[in-house]
Amino acid sequence: MPAILIDISRLLYRRFANRLPTGVDRVSLEYLRRYNGVARAALSLGRFHIVLPRTASGRAFQQLTDPSGGPSHWRFIPQLFVAACIGFWSERNLVGAILFNTGHMGLGDSQYASSLRARGVRPVFMVHDLIPITHPEFCRPGEREKHWRRMHNVLRLSHGIVTNSEDTLASLTVFSKAVSLPMPPVLVAPLAPGLARVSPAARQIKEPYFVVLSTIEPRKNHSMLLHLWRRLREEMGEKAPRLVIIGQRGWECENVVDLLERSELLRGFVFELPRCNDSDLATYLHHAQALLFPSFVEGYGMPLIEALAAGVPVVASNLGVFREFAADIPEYVDPLDPQRWLALIKEYSSPESTKRAAQIDRMRTFELPTWDRHFALLDSLLLRLDSGTRKLER
Repeated sequence: MPAILIDISRLLYRRFANRLPTGVDRVSLEYLRRYNGVARAALSLGRFHIVLPRTASGRAFQQLTDPSGGPSHWRFIPQLFVAACIGFWSERNLVGAILFNTGHMGLGDSQYASSLRARGVRPVFMVHDLIPITHPEFCRPGEREKHWRRMHNVLRLSHGIVTNSEDTLASLTVFSKAVSLPMPPVLVAPLAPGLARVSPAARQIKEPYFVVLSTIEPRKNHSMLLHLWRRLREEMGEKAPRLVIIGQRGWECENVVDLLERSELLRGFVFELPRCNDSDLATYLHHAQALLFPSFVEGYGMPLIEALAAGVPVVASNLGVFREFAADIPEYVDPLDPQRWLALIKEYSSPESTKRAAQIDRMRTFELPTWDRHFALLDSLLLRLDSGTRKLER
């Protein structure tokens, strides 16, 4: 196997910003666990792209994968940067090494990959989605242009590409044709759930409740759910089920925040948990009537995989990427059909729900993605890259 480098810039930034891991971060952490003791860490610092020596890399991997870690755990940071400088000046023989970037960070800068490739490094980028390009209305202003540059650089500068789904690959293929750039060698490697190592604790909410697991942002459709919960309170009063929203507040979500903070009908029936550790997350998910996943668009949908892996039913938007992995197991609903969502929430909140029981029965056919399978597929890509069957586009 060639030497392995893993870019830790995004993980390092988010740890210092005291941000909880997103789905993208969980994937990056799995790569650190997989290659710990073998790989070295790469850092992107502006126009400087540095590879840490092996000892400093191992220390960084250990700190980043420690679930109890935080800013106070980073007292060794001066030594890290000293090691980075030593690595920059003394360890330049990187010819043939594979660089994994699993978090999109730095890809908007064409110097990122080209400077490393000048040292003989072969970049392999993971593409999680092209949503800012295909659905810019759900993203921050200017994000479409940023992501366009990222994907353009991925096609132009990567040695290989990993996508999380056939759906993401299809979007990337369309983009490659639109910008007239060939596709590098590409692999579809589904992502495994990140909560497999965590056991749920005792139930925290005695009443029937549902869970939403995502950052609060426009494409996740929280607004519809909150308006449905107002309707449930008006129709069912104190017998209405509860809703647990697990996720940090994102962007352009003012209307959702207003409902969460001001609505008297929702108080005591909708609970927002912006900082939820893995143990609590696993507990809330395990005891839920169902996971609600009303997104307008997704590149993968890790919460759906997490729920089915835990034996929890799912009511989700009718998206092709969900069917790619979950087939006909969940209840699928148009994200613009609130009446159908309302009817299913009422149905699934009942202890005697036949639909819920039927979905639990369908789960017996669910094929859970595993990290062993993901990395086995990745090894096959590395063998292809080493075979030299394709010259890279410069």
